Amino acid sequence: MVYNRKDGWYRKAKQEGFRSRAAYKLEELDRRAQLFTRGDKVLDLGCAPGGWLQFAAKKVGPRGRVVGIDRLEMKPLPELQQVQILLGDITEAESLERLREALGGPADVVLSDMAPDTSGVGFTDHMRSLELVRLAFETSLVLLKPGGTFAAKIFDGPDLEDLVKDIKARFGKTRRIRPEATRKGSRELYLVATRFKPA
Repeated sequence: MVYNRKDGWYRKAKQEGFRSRAAYKLEELDRRAQLFTRGDKVLDLGCAPGGWLQFAAKKVGPRGRVVGIDRLEMKPLPELQQVQILLGDITEAESLERLREALGGPADVVLSDMAPDTSGVGFTDHMRSLELVRLAFETSLVLLKPGGTFAAKIFDGPDLEDLVKDIKARFGKTRRIRPEATRKGSRELYLVATRFKPA
């Protein structure tokens, strides 16, 4: 399916100063699952181009902390003093230590909007997406505080249930949400897990 990249959500993002339409997906996740509280520490995995950083910063306020990491360099957000952006790879132990230091303590919320480079082969994209979400989930186990929240994008497919089962074992509640701003024909949805239970 061919989609219009510059659809209504794209234009709205441009008008309101968000770097991507993805900000509205996070807005809906927050509206439906109450992700953020003022003053929260938030970790955004795969944060480029920055739309989620912008929305999270607005929700946690100037006393909150939002730390993003991506393998791609991105423009800073100097107008948001509570935001810090790191260049790095979360598969490396050094990056986890840098994130912990930047957050100044355990995260209240861990977010992941990471997605693989799509191949057009549904099952292949699903499996690559699963790998990224599992990596984000494992990162949340290390950096999330007890009672915290984890939210991640996933491409739906047959192996999703095993991942959901593992997430449910460590969180009190897990939901699947497909935001309105998701492109028509896309298989993406979001897993939102709340009330983290450390081992």
